[in-house]
Amino acid sequence: MAQDKENFLARWSRLKQEHEKPPAPKTDDSPAPPLPALDELTHESDFSGFMHPKVGDVLRRAALKKLFSDPHFNLPDPYEAYSGDWTGGEPIPQEMLAGLNQARTLLFDDSKAKEAKEDEAPAEEASVAPTVKQDEPGSKDA
Repeated sequence: MAQDKENFLARWSRLKQEHEKPPAPKTDDSPAPPLPALDELTHESDFSGFMHPKVGDVLRRAALKKLFSDPHFNLPDPYEAYSGDWTGGEPIPQEMLAGLNQARTLLFDDSKAKEAKEDEAPAEEASVAPTVKQDEPGSKDA
């Protein structure tokens, strides 16, 4: 009885090969529907006939190209975030840029920042010499 049993690997291989065989193609004997000429197509035409499986890919793509080349489908969606041109606004004025902390460090060099600080400091504080801060013990250089 042990000899009647199929080897595990042989059985597994046979079942796998049977499973991988492609199923028999379905034969659709219905003819393709009559199609209008591509020159006569508009965006209101019925394009469902071009989607039939018996219609060739070249003809299907030509029909879809004709459909989507119509200006009716070439309108940007006003609610799509990236469809508009958002670069047409007014630029930020220089006075406002100078007041932004991040712009001070990124856009203006140190001399302009020092000038802006000196303009803001009262005249009596400007005459006092700045003190040099000593390194604190345990601090690391950045």
